[in-house]
Amino acid sequence: MQNRYFQEYLESQKWEVVRKEYHEYLTYRGLLDSYVYVLKSGVIKTSVILKDGREFNLAYVRPGEIISIINDETSNRTPAPFNIRVESEEAFLYRVNRVEFWRDVNRNLKLQSYVKNYYRENQQAYMYKLQTMLMNGKKGALCAVLCELAELFGVASNEKILIDFPITNEDIAGFCGISSRNSVNRMMRELREADIIEINNRKIVIKDLVYLKSRVAE
Repeated sequence: MQNRYFQEYLESQKWEVVRKEYHEYLTYRGLLDSYVYVLKSGVIKTSVILKDGREFNLAYVRPGEIISIINDETSNRTPAPFNIRVESEEAFLYRVNRVEFWRDVNRNLKLQSYVKNYYRENQQAYMYKLQTMLMNGKKGALCAVLCELAELFGVASNEKILIDFPITNEDIAGFCGISSRNSVNRMMRELREADIIEINNRKIVIKDLVYLKSRVAE
């Protein structure tokens, strides 16, 4: 219900909609920006670059979600907290003036409730991600990421779950916090040999989700 109200708000304000292409960056961590972005369609990935040059992936963003953090209500421009890159063939985003948006949030209780709930849910998701990374080794972290991908992009068919989005082992390594793609290659091969997953047209198919969940310490 709240998500539908937020969608109606975006459409009623007639905010500009911008189009971005595959692997085009919307912004980089630290760059000043005057806008809040909300994904209308497509898939976006958020990440940060570590000091040693490795990319640590934070999350995939789905349509209807606010991409940029909006913690400052008054500044016209604030630094982006992470890199934002398009992962689908194209993506369309609402580009919202951040000061005007906060003005509306403070005046509109329904909008205010949506924003609070949105950030509460995202905080819980990031805390869970941190927890799984701290409590699991490489194999457990990989299984946790595969379970998360199944929830985000999974399509059930014949007791299997197709992750209906092309994801590279390099990206998976970035989500797991694993520095070597070769480690992910090896573990994915082990899961295939154990008949837990299979690869079909460059997409992951989960054959035993129960096993993957059992390997994740919570």
